[in-house]
Amino acid sequence: MARPERIAVLGAGSWGTTFAKVLADAGSDVVLWARRAEVAEAINGSRCNAGYLPGVRLPESLRATDDAAAAVHDADVVVLAVPSQTLRENLAGWQPLLPAGATLVSLAKGVELSTLKRMSEVIGEVADVPMEQVAVVSGPNLAKEIAAEQPTATVVACADHDRAIALQHACSTPYFRPYTNTDLIGIEIAGACKNVIALACGMAVGLGFGHNTMSSLITRGLAETTRLGVALGADPMTFAGLAGLGDLVATCMSPLSRNRTFGERLGRGETLAQAQEAAHGQVSEGVKSCSSIRQLAARHGVEMPITDVVHRVCHEGLQPGPAAAELLGRERKPE
Repeated sequence: MARPERIAVLGAGSWGTTFAKVLADAGSDVVLWARRAEVAEAINGSRCNAGYLPGVRLPESLRATDDAAAAVHDADVVVLAVPSQTLRENLAGWQPLLPAGATLVSLAKGVELSTLKRMSEVIGEVADVPMEQVAVVSGPNLAKEIAAEQPTATVVACADHDRAIALQHACSTPYFRPYTNTDLIGIEIAGACKNVIALACGMAVGLGFGHNTMSSLITRGLAETTRLGVALGADPMTFAGLAGLGDLVATCMSPLSRNRTFGERLGRGETLAQAQEAAHGQVSEGVKSCSSIRQLAARHGVEMPITDVVHRVCHEGLQPGPAAAELLGRERKPE
């Protein structure tokens, strides 16, 4: 499959804008759709999306619009850069506009609450396209660092390997190194679960715990994520890669991670509403996905103790201190 010539990115948040910059820096013809006209005008006029990436100058070749039809017109690739729990609703509105045969790329990391479906499954269903036409980008990709052109790597996953290679070429820059993979299940389960584990790590920091605790949560979090992925048919090796361990470490350790900082506020005793207010009204992906991941694990008989306590802290009133004690007091067993 030839390298795509025209790419639309739907969603001008921090990651959508950053990935649009990566694509433009890689030489692709990119149009970025913003919900608000003033954001599109600012990008076209001042080359800046100040609300999400202050101080970052965007490429002259990157164009922005608030007209979704104009954004996707004749696009070879349509990148969906909206939160996981709003993907279905947004995509339903865009579906009549999508060019036939276009590769649809998900940047969202989550499991849908109502259906327990992964994002690629939601895309295939709503857009009514074969799964070979759907791709996922995931990895240790903190938007602000990438926008500053700090080196990182990522994974482009698609059941159609040739399509993954075409996307790989379309987003390869000196600071952004993409690898290909065909294991969408593993890539997406890793991406969804790492947000939940990052909430737990943030709570640990808020409680005053140090690196041993963080390392233990990351390692055991990786174990329960892998158990779920394998039960769903994923390759266990995926979880040792960039979209597994790589993304997990970045999200759990960095203060740039919204899930980590949200969890830290909860650990310090703030309520969910207070943490949300401090995050400018935004709820982290993990707060929502912990519930759907917990249900998915129960459906497949997979034990996920960290996910369970995160859900109960976020939605059932369990306090972070007792949650930590509960995890430490679990039945002892071999690793």
